[in-house]
Amino acid sequence: MGLQTENEYINKNNKRLRRGYTTGSCAAAAAKGAVQMLLGGERVEEVELMTPRGILLRLSLEEIDQGGQAVSCGVVKDGGDDPDTTHGLLICAQVSKRSGSDIQIDGGAGVGRVTVPGLDQPPGAAAINRVPRQMIRSEVETVCSQYGYTGGIQVVISVPRGEEAAKKTFNPRLGIQGGISILGTTGIVEPMSERALIKSIEVEMNVRIAQGADVLLVTPGNYGEAFLKEHLPLPFEKNMKCSNYIGETIDMAVEKGVSGILFVGHIGKLIKVAGGIMNTHSHAADCRCEVMASNALRAGISREGALAILQTKTTDEALDILDREHRLEETMGLIADKIQFYLEHRSYSRIELGAVFFSSIRGYLGETKNARRLMEKI
Repeated sequence: MGLQTENEYINKNNKRLRRGYTTGSCAAAAAKGAVQMLLGGERVEEVELMTPRGILLRLSLEEIDQGGQAVSCGVVKDGGDDPDTTHGLLICAQVSKRSGSDIQIDGGAGVGRVTVPGLDQPPGAAAINRVPRQMIRSEVETVCSQYGYTGGIQVVISVPRGEEAAKKTFNPRLGIQGGISILGTTGIVEPMSERALIKSIEVEMNVRIAQGADVLLVTPGNYGEAFLKEHLPLPFEKNMKCSNYIGETIDMAVEKGVSGILFVGHIGKLIKVAGGIMNTHSHAADCRCEVMASNALRAGISREGALAILQTKTTDEALDILDREHRLEETMGLIADKIQFYLEHRSYSRIELGAVFFSSIRGYLGETKNARRLMEKI
C-alpha cells in the first residue's frame, strides 16, 4: 500500500526514484482510520488520503486497538528512496470523544515538545506542524460529518520509537525535546529533496533569530563545528549548520533582516566559495585545485608548484606544496580576499559577511577582513 502507481516514481538525474510520504500524512491517515472505527464500530484496515500535493495515498493501518473508550492505530512511515531517520517508524493516532464540539490535537510519547520560540508551533506545544494539524483536523471533520457526529474529538499522535529516533535529527539543536516532529507541507517525500534540507536550515535560522541573534554563527558541517568548539572563543551553542547551501543561507538571512553572518568552515568547502561557488557539494561543482593553483600563482609559486597543485586530490596536499614553496600564508590571504568578494557579491553587500577557514591537519589558515568584527558582535 502507498502511492498510486502513476505517482509512485519520479525520474531524477537519469534514475527512477520512488516517492514516499511524510509523518504528517501518516498521522492524518491514522487519525482518519481511528475516527472511522470509533464512530462506525467496524474494523478498518486501509484508508485513502488525498495529500496537499494532490497525490492520493492508500495506506494500511497497523496495530489496531478498538478496546475501551478510545480507538488507536498506526501507519508506517515510508520515505521512499529518500529515507531518513523516521523511515519505518509507526506513527500512531489515538482518538476519543470529548465534551464540546471542537477537535483537539496533541502529541503523546515519541512526539517532541517545543521548548523555544521561533518554530512552527509555540513553546509548550507538541511538535506537530501547521500543515499536518490541518490535515488531521480536515480528515477527522470529514469522518464526523459522514457519521453525523457533532461532538468533540480528542486526537493524540504518538510514535513508539520516536524519542530514540529524534536523537539523530535536528530536533535537539532546535529545542524540540522528547521525540520527533510531525512534518510535511505537501504530504509527499520527494527523493533526494534539497528543498527539505534547505527548509531545515531555515527552521534553525528562525530559532536563532527568535533567541535574539542578529549576527549568525554558521558552520557548513561537522568539521566546522569541531574547530569552532575547540579553537575559537565563540559561544558554540549559538552555531547553526548550513550544509553545502552557503548561498541559500545568505539569501534567507538577508530576507529575515539579520545584520551579518560569520562562516566557520574547512578549507575544502570555503575554497569553492573563493571561486564563486555557493553550493559546495561535489555534485554541484569542484574547482578546489584550480582556485588554489591560480591564487598560488598570484602569490608567486613556481610553475611546477602550480601544476603539482592541479594534480592533488585534497586541499591538504595542496597546502603541503604551498608550504614547501613558502607561499602558504600569502596564498591564504588572497583566498580570504576572494571569499570575502563572493560572499558580498551574493548578498549585494546588504549584510556584513565574513569567514574563518582551517585545515583538519594544519588548523587555522586564515580569515576574511570582517571576521574579527563579526566575532565581537557574536
